[in-house]
Amino acid sequence: MRLSRINILSIAALTLVSCHHKDVYMEEEMTSELQVVFDWRNAPDADPESMALYMYEEDGHNPMRFIFSNKTGGLIKAPFGVRHAICMNADNTDWARMRNHEDIETLEIYTEDATEIGTRADNATTVPRPEGTENERIAATPHMLWSSRSNGISIVPHDGMQTITMYPQEAVCHYIVDVYDVKNLEDVESSAVDATLSGMAEGYNHGQQSPTDNTVSMKFDLKGNPVEENLHGEFLTFGECPTTEAKHYLTLYMVLTDGSKWYHYFDVTDQVTKAPDPTHVHIIVRGLDLPQPPKSGSTELKTDVNDWQAVNIGLKM
Repeated sequence: MRLSRINILSIAALTLVSCHHKDVYMEEEMTSELQVVFDWRNAPDADPESMALYMYEEDGHNPMRFIFSNKTGGLIKAPFGVRHAICMNADNTDWARMRNHEDIETLEIYTEDATEIGTRADNATTVPRPEGTENERIAATPHMLWSSRSNGISIVPHDGMQTITMYPQEAVCHYIVDVYDVKNLEDVESSAVDATLSGMAEGYNHGQQSPTDNTVSMKFDLKGNPVEENLHGEFLTFGECPTTEAKHYLTLYMVLTDGSKWYHYFDVTDQVTKAPDPTHVHIIVRGLDLPQPPKSGSTELKTDVNDWQAVNIGLKM
């Protein structure tokens, strides 16, 4: 008995958080050496530093995990029999949480809770939420993820080298948010705004090769440009849930220079669901007049800085 070896990075350093794996011990005479190839024709610009391969038994359970210190592949040893395989990038995965990894049909990756909102002003669970989204978890956005699945790989004794080819492709969606014609943006602390987008898929099901059906609100940042009077943000998501119809509200959380806290949310469902390319979505909002804090020496009463207040100004899409 011995541990099969491939050219790998330190497995401990690359293990996805919350992921457990089965050590690969095999009788030498019951295994076959395989060449694993990652073919990037479906994502030609991808450049991960390392890759993970999970090989499941024919019933979809008892996975073995192999880590490659490159994006091209390498040699492994695996026991004879029919296997199903899933691959994903193994680099830059501090953001990732994994569950249900013992079953190929339910293997899922997702993100942890977002913490503070409102330029580090409040716990994410206490901020105002659009009606109907109050029970959605506020989640951090994912980083880049590539994935692929291959079924029915028959591993048998070979005189030559058997090759397994995987075809990874992007498993995340690119979102851009632009808010134009923002008045009084210079009065926003650091010209930065926290935002959430509701009704998004919580994770990605590697076995089904699709987003999960449970929804979350994704938190992201918008950077302000007071001169051009706009807010801009770009982030990744897992996209929309494939079978769950959900409303998509874009909510902005702003802290002014006097410490007062303001928010506004509006419905961008059509912009998300009717996007020409659901993997590249551009949300645009125009016309946002922010309140001005009292000037120094003014006798005007200051607003209560401890409570969130709604920006009750009509927004034109």
